[in-house]
Amino acid sequence: MYDLPPDLDRLRTLRTWYAMWLGRIDQTIQAAEQEQATQQRLEQQRAEAAPDWIVELGIGQGAPPVDVHIGGCHMAGKRRRTISREQAVELLGQGVNPCTHCRPDTELGILE
Repeated sequence: MYDLPPDLDRLRTLRTWYAMWLGRIDQTIQAAEQEQATQQRLEQQRAEAAPDWIVELGIGQGAPPVDVHIGGCHMAGKRRRTISREQAVELLGQGVNPCTHCRPDTELGILE
């Protein structure tokens, strides 16, 4: 069993040591809570700011459309542009691929 030292000097030293560590732990908890709150705010802002429809663009001159996505789809690449619902329907009608993850064709009611 762990016993505390009997003398006052060592007890005060232990008290100081544990108070220091408790302070460091509290600061680390506070920093982690702030980071978590920041991440939650950013995710909420991204969700609120997500467009309804996205077209992913290819590489090269003219950047041809490659895939249509629902806004906020995690599979949409970096080369993309926000489009309207009508443009999404038109692109899918022209043969542009619907994303296999978010299934914009199903969301738009386009059944093949």
